[in-house]
Parts: sequence; C-alpha cells; structure tokens
Amino acid sequence: MLQYQFIQRALIAGVALSFITPILGLLLILRRQSLLSDTLSHVSLVGVALGLLLKFNLTVSTIIVVVIASMLLESMRRMYRNFSEVSIAVMMSGGMALALVLLSLSTSASSVQIDKYLFGTILLITQQEVYLLIGLAVIVVILYAIYHRILYVMSFNEDTAHTSGLPVQFISMAISVINGIVISLMMPIVGALLVSALVVIPAATSISISKSFNQAIGIGIVINLIGIIGGIISSFYFDTPPGATITLFFIVIFVVTSLIKNQFTD
Repeated sequence: MLQYQFIQRALIAGVALSFITPILGLLLILRRQSLLSDTLSHVSLVGVALGLLLKFNLTVSTIIVVVIASMLLESMRRMYRNFSEVSIAVMMSGGMALALVLLSLSTSASSVQIDKYLFGTILLITQQEVYLLIGLAVIVVILYAIYHRILYVMSFNEDTAHTSGLPVQFISMAISVINGIVISLMMPIVGALLVSALVVIPAATSISISKSFNQAIGIGIVINLIGIIGGIISSFYFDTPPGATITLFFIVIFVVTSLIKNQFTD
C-alpha cells in the first residue's frame, strides 16, 4: 500500500491535519460556532465552481473564496451579535445558491469533478496541497503556542478578553480565516459534505474526556491520527469512500468514548 505515492501523500496530509483540526475544532465548539465549518464547506463549492468557470486553479480559487467568506462571516457575527446563527444561515444558503448558478454556467464542469469535491478522494491530493497543509500545521501550532492563554480567555468570554485589552477582533478574524483555508485544503480528502465532521467530532470527543484546555487538544490530536490514518487504510483495502470511512471512524470513537465515560460515571 505504501508504495503508492497518492497513499503517501494522503497519509502525510492526514498527519498534518491532525495537528490543525483539534485546535480549530476546540475553539469553534467553545465559541459555539460548530456550524461554521459546515457553512464554509458549502461556500467552498463556490470556489470550485468559479475555478471551473474561469478555468483557474481550483485550490487557489477555493481558498480565495473561502477566506473572503470567513471574513464576511466574522463581520456578520459581530453585526448580529445576539443572533449569530443568522450569518451562518445566510452564508450557507447563499453559497449553495451561487455555486449552483456558477456550475450551470460552466461548460467545463462535469459530474465526476463535482463528485470529487462533494465526497472527497485521496487521488485529488497533490504534492503542492501536502506542502500547504504541512506549512499551515506549523503555523497553527506556533500561533497556538504563542497565544494559547489569549485563546483560552476568548473561548469562554470575549467581553472579558476585550476589556483586558486583548486583540479579540484580530484573533477572531485570524481563526476564521485559518479555518477557511484548512477547509479548502481538506475538501479533496473528505469532501465538502463531510469536512465539518473532521473538525468538530474529534474535538467534541476530546472535550468530553479531558480535564484541561491543553489536554483536550492533545487527546484530539491522537483521535485525529487514529481516525484519519485508520480511515485511509480501511478505504484502500475495502474500496470505500475515504471521506465517509474517516467520518465513520470518528463517530465510532465518539460513541465508544461516550459509552465508556457513562459507564465509569454511573
């Protein structure tokens, strides 16, 4: 199996993602923005459709569109501070509508290309995307190491962080933008329909069994490594969709962890 280059790229990309998604997932859950990843994954289809329409690099077009959408979402979240779900609903429905319109105008779009981005396939992972993921993982880990105390305060109470003089708006925008870039690069692995599962489920599992902020991230990294590597290997041998297989691995881990925790609690 390891003699195939696309498997090597997928595994390396999976390891890189394992150091990114636990941090982002934990922050999104604690800030009650779990649906943000799902929204951006829908909006990312606009980038795919735009790339097909303009015959432009799909990865670049997707990253550009999702970064802009991330910034708009953060701005709308502040505008509708007491009704943050409004921005998510507007962006998700608007993104899907625009993607469908652009796809209908594109002559180069095919059902095969769209399916690859909807459901994911390890064959889409290029060496360039692997390098981008590795670089992004290094950046995210370094930023977390520097700003982890600020992120901890912001996750539980933004008002307290703001009154303490912390750069809340800048960090919130940075989190949204990084999350958008990660989702753009994750689409070839799990697909737009399942990308939020990769961000939210492992983080939710780690939160349920951890006793501290850092411990939750550490456990999340382990869960991601098990789920992604196990999913890729299983999909190769059983010829199943890699994105769906990885998601099922995470769900099984979540269910087993919850049952064990309830057993010990009782």
